[in-house]
Amino acid sequence: METRGAFAGDLLHSALTRGLDQRDCRLVEELALGVLRRQGELDHCIAAVSGRPAHSLDMEVRLALRLGAFQLHYLDRVPARAAVSESVELVRRARKGSAAGLVNAVLRKAAGWAPPEQPPPEWCVPEWLLGRWRRCFGEAAATELAWSTLRPPPTYLRLNAQFDEQETLARLAGEGVETEPTELPLCRRLRAGRPAETECFRQGRVRIQDLGSQRVVPLLELRPGDRFLDVCAAPGNKTFQAVEQRGGEALTVACDRQWARLKILGRLATGPAILVAADAAVSLPFSRRFDKILVDAPCSGTGTLARNPEIKWKMTAADLADLAARQRAILSEALALLAPGGRLVYATCSLEPEENEAVVAAALGSGFVEAEKRLWLPSEHPGDGFFASVIIRA
Repeated sequence: METRGAFAGDLLHSALTRGLDQRDCRLVEELALGVLRRQGELDHCIAAVSGRPAHSLDMEVRLALRLGAFQLHYLDRVPARAAVSESVELVRRARKGSAAGLVNAVLRKAAGWAPPEQPPPEWCVPEWLLGRWRRCFGEAAATELAWSTLRPPPTYLRLNAQFDEQETLARLAGEGVETEPTELPLCRRLRAGRPAETECFRQGRVRIQDLGSQRVVPLLELRPGDRFLDVCAAPGNKTFQAVEQRGGEALTVACDRQWARLKILGRLATGPAILVAADAAVSLPFSRRFDKILVDAPCSGTGTLARNPEIKWKMTAADLADLAARQRAILSEALALLAPGGRLVYATCSLEPEENEAVVAAALGSGFVEAEKRLWLPSEHPGDGFFASVIIRA
């Protein structure tokens, strides 16, 4: 991630972890995501006990120290001596043997450093992002948002409406998966088990989808006969949700810029959908209009920082302007395809006004009205943070 800018989720499910048993895979995930969530706090610890800012150290040394400090303070089952010795071994394997003594000394001191019960918000997210949140939401809400990025999020499941709900729950229980209800119909919070390894998952009876994501599709108010377009469809969770919940054989078109991602969507679908590869920011190749359109726009993802913590440290303020320009182009193309009386939902998993309210305001023209607007903050609502705007064509 440090060298290629890759995303944690992609790497954790790549060839890098192939061959590990389930226990080791879970440890790898806990270490990688835990260090990313707590990176600001860990760097503060390293600087406090070493007298040197973490960013001044070689990358390999910095990462070994973060991993060691995280294990010392947040993994009870790893003995302190093991956390120290393994971190020393890491820098040696990275051909940084000259730093072995430094790593050993710093982590021995770090073992006696007591992290605060609630770290300052400046340790949780970058200063520039915290400053934005303070201006947008106020001091107290910004602090709560910063703290929310440290908490590992629960896993949520969505039951396929085309199957009997109670039968699916009984089958899941028989395969060792325990769930509990949530505020949304068909959305269950995972309590125990591995749903992705079940027959229910393979049959399409259940999908892994965050609760925040599941809030968006119901805003479309889909009916069986509606012509439906999903503009930025891949990887397909919301497309599947729409097809499965409305039923019927009405037209569904799933559009995305990357054909490879669309092909995966097609293989996983439990209902019919036409797949179209097109860059919605440039042009959408349709002559007919649609009754319902979903624009789940590519965004910064600041509502998902607990789930995707690397975003905190990869993103810059300049990225928001680039994303907003693309989002405005996508929304304008989609609005042109909305039928009279039609309903479009523009959604992002961002908390930033430039990607949300400002995009909608710039794209709306005569004949369109914003009927509803919602912002779910992850510090106040279960699930990832999401913004949604419902737009109606007169």
